[in-house]
Amino acid sequence: MTIVLYGATGYTGRLVAEELDRRGLDHVLSGRDEAKLAAVARERGAPVRAAPLDDERRLRELLADATVVISCAGPFMLAGEALVRAAIDTGTHYVDSTGEQAFIKLVFDRHGPAAEKAGVALVPALGFDYAPGDFIARLTARGREPLDELVLAYAVKGFGMSRGTMRSGLEIMKGGDVVYEDGGWRPAPLGVFRGSFDFPEPIGRQAMSRYPSGEVITVPRHTRTRRVVSMMTAQTMAPHPALAPFLPYTLPWLAMTLRTPLRGLLGRAIDALPEGPSTAERRAAKFTIVADAHGEDGSSGRGIVRGGDVYGLTSVILVHGAELMSSPGYDRAGAVGAAAAYDPEAFLNFLGHHGVSWELSAGAAAPAPR
Repeated sequence: MTIVLYGATGYTGRLVAEELDRRGLDHVLSGRDEAKLAAVARERGAPVRAAPLDDERRLRELLADATVVISCAGPFMLAGEALVRAAIDTGTHYVDSTGEQAFIKLVFDRHGPAAEKAGVALVPALGFDYAPGDFIARLTARGREPLDELVLAYAVKGFGMSRGTMRSGLEIMKGGDVVYEDGGWRPAPLGVFRGSFDFPEPIGRQAMSRYPSGEVITVPRHTRTRRVVSMMTAQTMAPHPALAPFLPYTLPWLAMTLRTPLRGLLGRAIDALPEGPSTAERRAAKFTIVADAHGEDGSSGRGIVRGGDVYGLTSVILVHGAELMSSPGYDRAGAVGAAAAYDPEAFLNFLGHHGVSWELSAGAAAPAPR
């Protein structure tokens, strides 16, 4: 069993490398920059192999003896597809840390059939965003299908972004995302989203913004539902709490702005920022994800996942997922969401050793705003 970590020199990649070391798993560190990889090799003592993303031969050579590849090299819409193709060509299972909905949909639509034929599992977005949400959505829906609606609501406190996350955020905010309604995907509306959501205390009722999450793509592929709604608290998305009430009105303008030369200026500004939050800042982050399932028969249920340290948790999820895929008997193939690639209950229980808790309850839950 050999796991290749691509993007090992980035903020998330280094955390994944630490987790691979901690778990004692056989692995190779890789990426585009040979000089940076050499520095990581001195720090970690693991074998390294550079492979540019524009060199398909070297990517195939990199993965030739690998069981699984973990990709942490984004923004994924700009840099991710070559590694997916190489994984399919070499029969290597693939997971990544993307948060970009457009890339998740691309993996399913463009590469899923070829991966299934090759016996390869492609699991995009196997991190904090959006594996716990996909897991809890599946567990909440269980026994209530078909659903009229499944709602996912995120509240995150104290989340400091890495430069890589910010760059991916620019890809997300420029638009082009989709919603799932009436049993199909369609372009997301451009208008202002105004709504609120009742989280469990102490969070309580919060103003929400529409969130182009990965579960919009993955949940309908493993759960029978007519509609998936994904939201995040406006306070989470706003750069300052005082700006939260105005966020729904500024997001459409921001999406249009990111299609102009201003996007390049923002990219250069991101390059000047610290690479990511400090260890203490990272561990201070807390999140709550709520899934509300509304059955067509009138039944309803709620699932809740709580935890913290979203970057540290992402590294744990990626490594555990890769280890499970390396195990004898793993037989999933094609593009699959987290809840279809693994046993969602067992995976969440494993994450309990890393500060994650979850619960399910039955009862009425308010529908999402339309």
